[in-house]
Amino acid sequence: MKLSVIVPVYNEQATAKRLLDKLKKVKQVSEIVIVDDGSTDKTPQILKQQAKTSKKIKLFKQQNQGKGSAVRLGLTKVTGNWVLIQDGDLEYDPIDIPNLISYLDREGVEVVYGSRFLGPHSNLLFWHRVGNHLLNGVVNILFDSTLSDMETCYKLVPTKLLKDLKIQANGFDLEPEITCKILKRNIKIFEVPISYVGRGFEDGKKITWKDGVIAFWTILKLRFGKV
Repeated sequence: MKLSVIVPVYNEQATAKRLLDKLKKVKQVSEIVIVDDGSTDKTPQILKQQAKTSKKIKLFKQQNQGKGSAVRLGLTKVTGNWVLIQDGDLEYDPIDIPNLISYLDREGVEVVYGSRFLGPHSNLLFWHRVGNHLLNGVVNILFDSTLSDMETCYKLVPTKLLKDLKIQANGFDLEPEITCKILKRNIKIFEVPISYVGRGFEDGKKITWKDGVIAFWTILKLRFGKV
């Protein structure tokens, strides 16, 4: 396989270098497609310097339009036959990537998700945990599934499939859109435990309750609409 990792980044000067250093060491990663979503701190300089250190790295920029928009841009630049999304912080550790890939050899496995709630993790913000469970419950009821973490960033998906989904999201509604469109195609999602170190708003966390409301309406629209 040839794995392309899309890294949407916005103001992650504290973690960008460490994250990319970790990604470069994962031998299964063939290319790292970074999309700087209009960072205003020292992130652009860090990314530019990192791009000089490895032929794996491809760096692109856009004005601040949101995570979904950054991932959609990255998807037009990948050359691998598999795609994984990696947030610009270190809540998700690239050390888990080889384990996700290892399950692709199993019969019937088409898409692999890394679940934060099946693996070891630090304390999450309480209301974020509640929101995640509520959204998971809605998805499982409406799509007859048993997912534990449909909002996970770690989604390992065939490139052709991800492009065929024709993602429209600009923001964090990217996650439910990908999940619901995959389930709507009757493709089963295989979940694997991953480690997770959550961060608070003081550390740079960006998702809020408003994104949860948008995610809820996205799920309803994708279940009952003609999308």
